[in-house]
This record gives sequence, C-alpha cells and structure tokens, in this order.
Amino acid sequence: MARLRSFQRLAAHFVDIADFLLVYIEEAHPSDGWVSSDAAYQIPKHQCLQDRLRAAQLMQQGAPGCPLAVDTMDNASSAAYGAFFERLYIIQEEVVMYQGGRGPDGYKISELRTLHSATVPSSLF
Repeated sequence: MARLRSFQRLAAHFVDIADFLLVYIEEAHPSDGWVSSDAAYQIPKHQCLQDRLRAAQLMQQGAPGCPLAVDTMDNASSAAYGAFFERLYIIQEEVVMYQGGRGPDGYKISELRTLHSATVPSSLF
C-alpha cells in the first residue's frame, strides 16, 4: 500500500504508451495470521473469492484509475509471477523486459529510472 502513490504517478506518466495492471493476490499479513504491526487495514485471510474481491477494493482506492485484477483462490498469478507478496514487472510484446525482486523490499519503483532515464523525470519516484 505504501508504494501505490509512486506506482500511480508512474502509471499516469506513461498512460499514453503503456498499460498498467494491479493484481491483488493473497493477503500478506492477514489479521488472523502473520499480523504486521504497521498494517493499514485489518483484513482476515481470504476464505473465498468474495473475501478477496472486498479486500482488493481497498487496494484500488490507493490507486484509483488503475485497472485491477484479482488472483484466483489457488493463487495462480502469484505462483506464475513469483509475487510473494508484491512484485513489479514490465512486459513488452509478451516478453518480460523487467522483473523486480520480490517485495516488499526486493524491488524499488525507482529502479525503472535506469531503464528509462531519458524519459522518466525523477519527480515520479
């Protein structure tokens, strides 16, 4: 949630040349599981897709205007992209051009500066 503002600025800057998608996956720190002391929301472990959809709406509030997909209950997207529990990818013409490390500490949105330093103003990061 803390990085959504930076992500949203990035998406707004590149809206004319790129599509952005947020994918809500399994809750990293459910209130009835591995609780984080700095969690912004109290979200219990998802028991069904409806639980996950409700929780995803909270994430979308942090990045309005950005399309949102929700992972299946068998966590197929998370497994395919190794998100555990967040990750940043750039995919161009079905080829992975950038794969950030596993979040929350394994990648930084600012890493994209090195990819597009001529076109991305540092104020986005």
